[in-house]
Amino acid sequence: MKYCNNPYQQIRLRATEVQVGDLRLGGDYPIRVQSMTTADTADTLSSVEESVRMLEAGCELVRLTAPSKTEAENLNEIKHALLALGYNQPLVADIHFTPNAAEIAAKYVEKVRVNPGNYADKKKFETLEYTDESYSAELVRIEEKFTPLVILCKSLNRAMRIGTNHGSLSDRILSRYGDTPEGMVASAYEFIEVCEKNGYFNLVISMKASNTLVMVQAYRLLASEMIKRKRVYPLHLGVTEAGDGEDGRIKSAVGIGALLIDGLGDTIRVSLTEAPEFEIPVARKLIDLTRLTNVLPIPEYPEELPFNPFSFERRPSVSCATIGGGQVPVVIADFSSNTAITPANLYAAGYVYSPSLDKWNIQDAAADFLYLGNQSIDFELPGTLRVLVDGKTWSSTAQNIPGYFPVISIRDRHTISSQHVCFCESSPEELSEYLEKLNPQDVLVLTSSYDNSVQWMRWAFMLLKQANKANPVIFKLTIETENEETFQLEAGVKAGSLFVDGLGDGIWLTAPNQPKTTVNSTAFGVLQATRLRTSKTEYISCPSCGRTLFDLQETTANIRKRTSHLKGLKIGIMGCIVNGPGEMADADYGYVGSGPGKITLYKEKEVVRKNVNTMEAVDALVELIKEHGDWVDPISESL
Repeated sequence: MKYCNNPYQQIRLRATEVQVGDLRLGGDYPIRVQSMTTADTADTLSSVEESVRMLEAGCELVRLTAPSKTEAENLNEIKHALLALGYNQPLVADIHFTPNAAEIAAKYVEKVRVNPGNYADKKKFETLEYTDESYSAELVRIEEKFTPLVILCKSLNRAMRIGTNHGSLSDRILSRYGDTPEGMVASAYEFIEVCEKNGYFNLVISMKASNTLVMVQAYRLLASEMIKRKRVYPLHLGVTEAGDGEDGRIKSAVGIGALLIDGLGDTIRVSLTEAPEFEIPVARKLIDLTRLTNVLPIPEYPEELPFNPFSFERRPSVSCATIGGGQVPVVIADFSSNTAITPANLYAAGYVYSPSLDKWNIQDAAADFLYLGNQSIDFELPGTLRVLVDGKTWSSTAQNIPGYFPVISIRDRHTISSQHVCFCESSPEELSEYLEKLNPQDVLVLTSSYDNSVQWMRWAFMLLKQANKANPVIFKLTIETENEETFQLEAGVKAGSLFVDGLGDGIWLTAPNQPKTTVNSTAFGVLQATRLRTSKTEYISCPSCGRTLFDLQETTANIRKRTSHLKGLKIGIMGCIVNGPGEMADADYGYVGSGPGKITLYKEKEVVRKNVNTMEAVDALVELIKEHGDWVDPISESL
């Protein structure tokens, strides 16, 4: 099942060319960047002002919600106001439950987005039973409801995005396919086939999810199906409800980056719970980070992969020095550049020392290993913390110290007795020459300085598979940038892409121009974004739009302030009902706008409180968490 041109060589999958007003995407055109307004679409002035800020930031398509005929009609006013200001970039109408609004919007804007799960179905979380005949009857109903919009868009030369969302799959799709990437693809194709039946092909397709694993698998399955059917539509990439700040950027980098690395994607949107103009520079950086310039060609492309691109499963590995063997991936904190290391320095790695109590407090995001290089320390470390030193230093001063391990080039593995566990560092390209030096109990540290490092890493895992070697593997990335955001994005793309594929047992970030606290939080952020290791609360928060019924940015900040210590808890924060209950389907608690000034609170998929006043809703959410026994009081860092 081919899903890209070559997983070992980044070649963009060529999609059919789509026209969106004067803008072209797909084909050989650049990857386009877009975002969505947060203002009420019925408010012309606010919508125009926000659109201008987005366009000035480099946005190429502006999307506005049209939840009813009123907002759809007002798109005409917004369009003419922008044209009067000299902005002729295409507008996109976002449609969910209102087909009649879609048909109005198509008269005024260049593109219409429809959500298959909401356009002809309503989600009630019901388990439905269908025979083949009754299921076919449902498809006829969908066709009857959707065809008028298809014919209208074709006659007006409008583009359409069929935007499947993991959180709003219909009960009908869920009953037949489950909550799966396969169901997402099937949902999209029900609508694509109606378009094709009417000779309408000006389509863009998306497979969005807040879970990066589901999102990547769904896009790959879709690409595979399009290749099989010999009609490849442009892909709109995005991790929906990514959140804000560091979390939102890393999560977006993992999901979008993994697909761009494979040559998939023709337009992207980074969905941050922030002002939409802040999304544009992040999207541009992701495109730049996946644009290969410093490339070392792989000498021979294997015919198979060391992972299943359509279903997540971690690569089996043996357990060595608390790494591998199904254990959560480890984090290595690099302190080799320190001239002297004190207990206070280890705060950056998640360890807080109290001199008065002579006691360590270990944080949730505490590194598992310290790399000291040729340095030494003169104080006692926490018992759970292990240490890596250079091979010569280990041989001369540390080989008898419990918890210390040597780091050595794989070519020099023979200089240390095979009875000892070694961390053997190698580039993928030299691994084939020295692979036989790797002992069964060794940890392999893979590092690469080339832009196509993800492809080289895959190639290295293929070598390990062919040689039947199950050694744990650490990804070591050196990132030189001084920009914190760029650092987070690059780590998310280059390490996250591999973790999404189930490859790797740890991450080692070396960043000479970043604070060690940033390096540590980014490493843990990548592991959390790939669902491999939880070190903090996870927030599934939407980026806001004109449907949003409260201030998402302020509310998210308030909820984060009250609950950020609840490690492992997932909290969904949704501006409206459109994707809320579905997108936060695996969240423990949900906070969803249900009307002006009103919030509905969920425990998993179940409504537990309706019409909560927004002024009281955050307190009510905390009480709900307490009622279900998931609350713990925050612990002070000072012991």
